[in-house]
Amino acid sequence: MRGKIRVGVLMLLGAGLLASGGNLWGAAPAKGVPASPAVEPEYVPRPRGSLTFNREIAPVIFQNCSGCHRPGEVAPFSLLTYADVQKRARQIALVTERRLMPPWKAEPNDPPHEDVMRLTADQIGMLKQWAEEGAKEGDPTARPAPPKFTQGWRLGEPDLVLQPAEAYQLEAEGKDVYRNFVIPSNFTEDRWLSAIEVRPDNRVVVHHALVYFDTRGKARELDAAQPGPGYSTFGGIGFSPGGQLGGWAPGNYPRHLPDGVGMHIPRGADIVLQVHYHRSGKVETDRTRLGLYFSKKPVDKQRRVLPLLGRPLRIPAGDANYTVRASMTVPLNATLLEVMPHMHLLGKEISVTATLPDGKQLSLVRIPDWDFNWQATYAFREPVKLPRGTKIELVARYDNSANNPRNPSNPPRLVTWGEETTDEMCIAFLHYTLDHERAAQQGQRPGLLSDRLLNLFQRLQDLGKK
Repeated sequence: MRGKIRVGVLMLLGAGLLASGGNLWGAAPAKGVPASPAVEPEYVPRPRGSLTFNREIAPVIFQNCSGCHRPGEVAPFSLLTYADVQKRARQIALVTERRLMPPWKAEPNDPPHEDVMRLTADQIGMLKQWAEEGAKEGDPTARPAPPKFTQGWRLGEPDLVLQPAEAYQLEAEGKDVYRNFVIPSNFTEDRWLSAIEVRPDNRVVVHHALVYFDTRGKARELDAAQPGPGYSTFGGIGFSPGGQLGGWAPGNYPRHLPDGVGMHIPRGADIVLQVHYHRSGKVETDRTRLGLYFSKKPVDKQRRVLPLLGRPLRIPAGDANYTVRASMTVPLNATLLEVMPHMHLLGKEISVTATLPDGKQLSLVRIPDWDFNWQATYAFREPVKLPRGTKIELVARYDNSANNPRNPSNPPRLVTWGEETTDEMCIAFLHYTLDHERAAQQGQRPGLLSDRLLNLFQRLQDLGKK
């Protein structure tokens, strides 16, 4: 699952939050990372032999593990029955005790996140004690009903399914491929989406996928210039898109936006599906699909995406605790829906905090043990209000020493910003809405001023990359 990744993420941009006081890519070495929350109470052992799968263990497994550990999903084996779990009881106890599984990397949070898969100390203790005492099944009548899952699509049947005109063939050997597939939407009017879901056809070779839209025909031009389905690029899709809709990677799962919030696709737009392929050692084919879910209720706010960038990055060889800080001040009243941190292999810890104008500090996300292979988007149980004047701060730490087993360079070398796996990044993607937007419910595109700021932001970003 490690694979290479060249993330063409700098096109994911929103606007609105860009204005005076925002330092979007000015990073500087800093000291310290916000302290961890209080430690959970220790596990209190149950009477010996009292724990059984059917009564205590099945609810933990069904709620936190079976969603991925089932046929057709990302995990390599199923955990749906007692037999599935019993034969791996000691392995499950070990990986949960080390908090390797479930792969929820963020610490307990305030404001709380949605869809948390983090086990409590009590649940971890039960799994360990149950395994050590023989992993008994217990009374069958006490077992809860197995979880029911939607077959195929996690969010249910989409309103529209799009896919490339033909399957793509990936040769057995060579470098990773970033292939962009151009799919006409054929929309005769603007549409609003509440969600998208990407379904890789061949998960053996699909590392991740990103979804954009193009209103200028640029993707079609690039597609026509290369043989076969789609066209290949390195870092990005070859031009500045009209917008970005989302994507898929291990750890990122689709969810619907809140009522009244939507993703906008202009009429006549082409969908550009970029799939990152890594080789398997044999010839493979893939035809990844994209499911669109239209907004069923009136939309008055557009979901936007803004990257808070910690750059430039210059991580010296041998530095085991290189710390970077980036910050911005929110110039307009906004509401934060989700945050997605992003680093590469040298990343070890990252946090994003918000300090409100009244001085109250909110922990938006903190990941004390960064894992490049499992990068989630953290949604909030309740959208977070960010009044004008709120300061958002990103703090990240990197380990570029020889003692870091994830360091791809031996001996270590100077590492700077770039899109190769062996380069680094420091980003927090902020998914938000603007509180003043109300235009979409009248059938208009919301935030025309924000769209103009987006164009300005893209030009400034291009300058910042030089």
